[in-house]
Amino acid sequence: MAIKKSKDSVNLIDSFKDFKETKNIDKTTLVSVIEDSFRSVLQKTYGNEDNYDVIVNPEKGDFEIYHNRTVVPDGEVSNENTEISLSEARKIDDDYEVGEEVSQRVNFSDFGRRAILTLRQTMAAKILELEHDNLYNKYKDKVGQIVTAEVYQIWKRETLLLDDDGNELLMPKSEQIPGDYFRKGETARAIVLRVDNLNNNPKIILSRTSPDFLRRLLENEVPEISDGLITIHNIVRIPGERAKVAVESYNERIDPVGACVGVKGSRIHGIVRELHNENIDVINYTNNPKLYIQRALNPAHISSITLDEENKKAEVYLQTDQVSLAIGKNGLNIKLASMLTGYTIDVFREPGANETDNEDIYLDEFKDEIDEWIIEAIKGIGLDTAKDVLQAPREMLIEQADLEEDTVDEVLNILRSEFED
Repeated sequence: MAIKKSKDSVNLIDSFKDFKETKNIDKTTLVSVIEDSFRSVLQKTYGNEDNYDVIVNPEKGDFEIYHNRTVVPDGEVSNENTEISLSEARKIDDDYEVGEEVSQRVNFSDFGRRAILTLRQTMAAKILELEHDNLYNKYKDKVGQIVTAEVYQIWKRETLLLDDDGNELLMPKSEQIPGDYFRKGETARAIVLRVDNLNNNPKIILSRTSPDFLRRLLENEVPEISDGLITIHNIVRIPGERAKVAVESYNERIDPVGACVGVKGSRIHGIVRELHNENIDVINYTNNPKLYIQRALNPAHISSITLDEENKKAEVYLQTDQVSLAIGKNGLNIKLASMLTGYTIDVFREPGANETDNEDIYLDEFKDEIDEWIIEAIKGIGLDTAKDVLQAPREMLIEQADLEEDTVDEVLNILRSEFED
């Protein structure tokens, strides 16, 4: 039975071709999606699609539908969808008898525009669901891996990137290094932080601030790490500012720190540039907590350490000129050392240090002149005596102790006047 293709039928065939060419779907899956879409429409239209055969040829973009009905005596048709009278059957073929099955090819466009529209919507929904499944399955196994994507759109709170297949990837502002500045069309590297899949609508979240991003960069630059000769025990970062990496080698002939840094910094420089000049300290890992803390506080030279292992606290004593080095600019060094070792680190001036200097005074002695909360804020950054405060950078007191400039200046004047008297 030859069928003249209507305009709607041709449009449907064109739609199939478009799906095949633009959605990157394999032939078997495409056939299954189209068949399921047809059957869904038939189910909605007739309440039953079991007596229809749908044949799809995705290569030609063509399809055929056959309506199967059982021949019953004239006047006994109870369901026109599943039964056909003997007289109607013999209009198709004179040889049909009662009880036989008639398979009649039908033109889907004859079902009406509503059915055609429903088919389009159903097929589009199934294709979208399939795309979402493919995207989720592609990226769920890439969590923690570096990907390179093209910057497509830049918004205030996030940046949209596209991978090689045109999939959308999101990098929130909170996952960008403070120095990151992207332009549309540029490529950017980041790790896949997580894959959210709310209501089967996957969102791929990228990050450049995660410690794992630095970990993957080191693995790419240092063959000894990817080969398993060097292990990264821990990485802590304040993105764009400073990072500390603890490494260990299982081969006595390999210096893990030297291997990570490279000759004249050749291996670490590329990573530093990628992270916008983030200062990276690489130290040797050790199971000895005192030695680990000492290395973590580099470049400060430690005089002695007292540990409270049960509460994970460490009291570190240094010469006066080493206190600011241990604390670091804006307190970053001591903060990262605590994060790396897992110990809360308090810094103290070594008793008896600089005995030739004028006698020092503990801050608690100034409670009559300085509010107690201010004293506690200053002690909280490791400064316990008047001279510790006077020798510390003014900016450190403002930023790390979170004090107003006027408050800091008033404190400094009070402490200076004590020694001048």
